[in-house]
Amino acid sequence: MSTPTVIIKILDKEYQVACPLEEQGALMQAGQFLDQKMRGIRTSGKVVGLERIAVMAALNISYEMLQAKKNATPSEAETSAVNRINNKVDETLHRCRQLDIS
Repeated sequence: MSTPTVIIKILDKEYQVACPLEEQGALMQAGQFLDQKMRGIRTSGKVVGLERIAVMAALNISYEMLQAKKNATPSEAETSAVNRINNKVDETLHRCRQLDIS
């Protein structure tokens, strides 16, 4: 069984990409996002050539992703899990201290 494909259009060029059906919507969104970034760079007129535009877009997107990751705050569930672990460590240390005192 072959993997279905989706056609992504970036800077007026079509790219056929193999992608499972359940991920096609996300891939289309990613393609549209990349197209917008590359069009913005091309419109600025500071970068010439498709390859250079693609590299600049990739660098900008990578930078934005790393900044978002760096500035992300932990979710409530993650904070709760860390608190539970800290409480268990504290309880264990407390029991160990009581054994030492006895």
